[in-house]
Amino acid sequence: MAEKRTTYKIQDIGGIGEVQIADEVVAIIAGLAATDVEGVASMGGNITNELVSKLGMKNLSRGVKVTVLEGVVTVDLTLNIEFGMNILDTSKKVQDKVKSSIENMTGLEVADVNIHIASVDMENEKGK
Repeated sequence: MAEKRTTYKIQDIGGIGEVQIADEVVAIIAGLAATDVEGVASMGGNITNELVSKLGMKNLSRGVKVTVLEGVVTVDLTLNIEFGMNILDTSKKVQDKVKSSIENMTGLEVADVNIHIASVDMENEKGK
């Protein structure tokens, strides 16, 4: 069965053509931005930046749900947070970084970045 892929027109360049972006690309941008924030251990799908090179970019969209309606994006992220990090501060940093990354790279407007904390990563806790 073929994988369903949704694309969105982000620009129609007069006389030259149009630019389209797949929803998965927006999800990958969100995943990269989120895992780049200090305190985010991994996405809800347990994917970290170190694993991306081994597993491929497609896995970065795990733990990310993107909805685009009339050029406005809503993002739902499921994250694993490092033990000891302030969840509210880390979540706010993720929201800001994901919003700016998507808007700067695609030109789409981001209305909401909803954060769902799936777990706290205890692996890096060394008897503090």
